[in-house]
Amino acid sequence: MSTNKLLLTSSINDLYKKSSKTVEKLNSANINTIEDLLWVLPKKIVRLPEVNSFKFSNIGSYFRGIGKVISVQTKPNFRASGKGRASLFNLSVNVQDKLSSQLLTLKLFNCYGSVRSKIESLDEIEFLGVVSEFNGTKQIANPDFNSPELFNGESGLKIQYPTVATVSTNHFKKVIDRIPNDFWDSIQENLPVELISKNKLLSRAESFRYLHGKVESSKWSEDEFNRAMDRLIYEEFFNDQVKVNYRKQTRKSIEGLSITINDSELKDSFSLYPYELTEDQKTTLSDIVTDFKTGSPMMRLVQGDVGCGKTTVAVIASFLTIKKNKQVALMCPTESLALQHFESIAEILPSDIRIRLLLGSTSSSEKKSLLEDLEEGRVDLIIGTHSLFQDSVIFNDLGLSIIDEQHKFGVEQRLKLVRKGIGSHCLIMSATPIPRSLSLTQYGDLDISIIKSMPKGRKGAKTRIVTPENFDKFLGFIKARIEMGEQAYIIVPAITETPDQNMIDLELTLKRFRHFFPNYRVSPLHGQMKAHEKSQTFKDFTEHKIDILVATSVIEVGINVINSTIMGILNPERFGLSSLHQMRGRVGRGDKPGFCFLVTDRVLQPETMHRLQVIEKNSDGFKIAEEDLKIRGEGDLFGAEQSGVMTQKRISNVLIHQEILYKVIKDLPLLESLTPYYNNIVDDEKILTTI
Repeated sequence: MSTNKLLLTSSINDLYKKSSKTVEKLNSANINTIEDLLWVLPKKIVRLPEVNSFKFSNIGSYFRGIGKVISVQTKPNFRASGKGRASLFNLSVNVQDKLSSQLLTLKLFNCYGSVRSKIESLDEIEFLGVVSEFNGTKQIANPDFNSPELFNGESGLKIQYPTVATVSTNHFKKVIDRIPNDFWDSIQENLPVELISKNKLLSRAESFRYLHGKVESSKWSEDEFNRAMDRLIYEEFFNDQVKVNYRKQTRKSIEGLSITINDSELKDSFSLYPYELTEDQKTTLSDIVTDFKTGSPMMRLVQGDVGCGKTTVAVIASFLTIKKNKQVALMCPTESLALQHFESIAEILPSDIRIRLLLGSTSSSEKKSLLEDLEEGRVDLIIGTHSLFQDSVIFNDLGLSIIDEQHKFGVEQRLKLVRKGIGSHCLIMSATPIPRSLSLTQYGDLDISIIKSMPKGRKGAKTRIVTPENFDKFLGFIKARIEMGEQAYIIVPAITETPDQNMIDLELTLKRFRHFFPNYRVSPLHGQMKAHEKSQTFKDFTEHKIDILVATSVIEVGINVINSTIMGILNPERFGLSSLHQMRGRVGRGDKPGFCFLVTDRVLQPETMHRLQVIEKNSDGFKIAEEDLKIRGEGDLFGAEQSGVMTQKRISNVLIHQEILYKVIKDLPLLESLTPYYNNIVDDEKILTTI
């Protein structure tokens, strides 16, 4: 195929003359274009060594040799079978060096009969593999042998791709090899020339050539391979920052509501609470008041660890907005949290402020009346769940939208609420601390306030891992604390039995804990309960009519029962680190210390135990978030899916490649204009609608 017909945007079908099952498999993995294909990078490239004497075979290194087949020992592998239940064999091939008299053993495992026959027919074999040692004898396990790339007389490159949608590494390389050689030089540049020059970056075409081994083997080096990787990492961060910049500039250009609040009004609002606000809370409120009067819609993210007092800030911001005759909406991810906010905020705000609650379970007649009052301006603050962004919810004059626990909502859900007030302001709250490097990419277009200091008097929670050996001590500790008048949460990952997933379920746990504590009140709480049942259970727990609440992760966010001091999380390996930290934050919220127990019922893998130890040893949410990020990856930062359900980015990692990210951020202001790059990479509708 000629280069002028093949573009980065060309379908991978164009590499084939007729339909291909390989193409169908790659399409199923969202690899549709030539560019998609190029971004599937090799896991490893090794320069093939020259054929050498066996005496130069070093343990742990690649070795390429040629020799006479002395003997072949064949043993059937009765533990495994191939396609169509074909028999598999393990082979041991003794080879005598062609360049010396030394011997080397080649081990081939799980071979089909055709491979066995081929090996047995050989007088001479050329092979490549990593040398190891077994019982004092050098050997190579599963070597490449007698392949064309070994017999072409050149050192060449061994390229190992990942397996993609069952397309093996060797088969994937054959797909890449279908790309014409002259195509690689036609890959156009997409970075500013001045930044390429300033940072001595490889061109885009050179980078893809090096990364796929499409250069003469004599010119290929690991240093150049790493330079090529750095170039594409820079490109990814550059594209991210262009999108962030575009989104921020566009938001700043929109005319917003101007709400002016003077210093005395701000200071007076602090008296809503009977305690002194922390300096971080005061600074955050000052930031919000400044945003209100800029004339642009505020889009501020308030992030801080569990229990730092974000809700206090949100309530005061609501009070200040309402006092300027504007309406406020507070959207929560769960009905229990919305109900709790409604009850607690009603006690804090003056009685003349009209507060209403809108839930999915709100009756039709009550909902109709509420919506009429909201549209006519007879509601100052409405608190609710997803129901708030429905088309039937119309505001008279929305001034401020507050999104609590933002990671629980999809982008479109949040925007539907914000758009209900032209030029209205938005306050986003997150109790999941975000590492600085990630915030520069995922939230770089937002103004960010961080609340680090904790309100005085908070004892926090101590965390311990509980194994089957000390489970009885765990039960004894719960009994002792309940006898002291305190309460406990027991959290499980599933409601009903899931034998295929081997998870502890709520129904069984409820029976067990009622058996363990027959003299105490043990009740369930989960998402499948009817709304009024959940509401009543939560109310009973708050009023200490329940001693032990056996629940799913519905209690993860926002629940605030000061008297509950014990958190037992069963099957903690089933939860993410951030979720574990969130749930732990439900205890130790008052002047009594909290205790969080991560209860395992089996021997865990070392890496799983390491995750739990991160929670056990750290109370700093930012450190935990970094560990979580290392495990999960930062995901698609500009997609419209829920931000809690992320997909892995291509090759850049904001933790590992922070230095390149910060370099990009410093480089962007050096450019006269970013407009040409908006046109290349910005999908206006997608980027602008991502908060």
